[in-house]
Amino acid sequence: MGSCGRIAIILIGLLSLTPPALAAGDLLAQGLAAQKAGKHEQAAELLGQYLKDHPQAVEARRTLAQALTGLEKKTEALAVVEQGLALDPQNVPLMLSQGSLLAGLDRRGEAMAVYSKVIALDPNNAEAFEERGDNRAQEGSLDEALADLNKAAALAPKDAWVFNKRAMVWLCQGDYKKAVEDFSTAVKVGPDLPHAYFFRGNVYHHHLNQPNKAIADYKEACRLGHPLSCRELEKMGVKPEK
Repeated sequence: MGSCGRIAIILIGLLSLTPPALAAGDLLAQGLAAQKAGKHEQAAELLGQYLKDHPQAVEARRTLAQALTGLEKKTEALAVVEQGLALDPQNVPLMLSQGSLLAGLDRRGEAMAVYSKVIALDPNNAEAFEERGDNRAQEGSLDEALADLNKAAALAPKDAWVFNKRAMVWLCQGDYKKAVEDFSTAVKVGPDLPHAYFFRGNVYHHHLNQPNKAIADYKEACRLGHPLSCRELEKMGVKPEK
């Protein structure tokens, strides 16, 4: 055999020695990147392949569930998460995903039970208090919702959504002053959150008779891409700012 033939055989052999761990790592990285880019179908395919050999990989499982949810396959996403919980019943990240998916399927009672289990395992889990509080509010249990959201606010004072959700509870209870205070906190810690501007604008407009403040909030929310705010400005005869 000539030297060229021996070199070819060596090269083929080297190519066939790609370490399985490296290939799997690439598969995971590509799947995570695809989901981050909003390519849900590609992410679901890649992460599904990865999980066949790594069923206990929590990050891959949670991200696959997100991809399936993005494809409007919430029931399949829930099954993926629950398969992981069958392997590791007290895995808090998977439990949080399970609660979110159950809530998204309007199974709020089950979702709240999951969040309660998380809190029993991790009494300082702000996300569990926030989400249980939000679900309690959706079910009309406003006092219990406030208790949960108060705890979440103490644990996560930089989470704009906690204050936005608590403000909504104050709004439902007719306490417009406290609603404005929490929406203002949400704006302070999350200045790019259009919902807080929109709902604070609604309070100013419909409950506190402060149209100038309402217009300012609607303009900012509209600028941030909140279409309902743009419509409110049009109804008030105000041209949205670009």
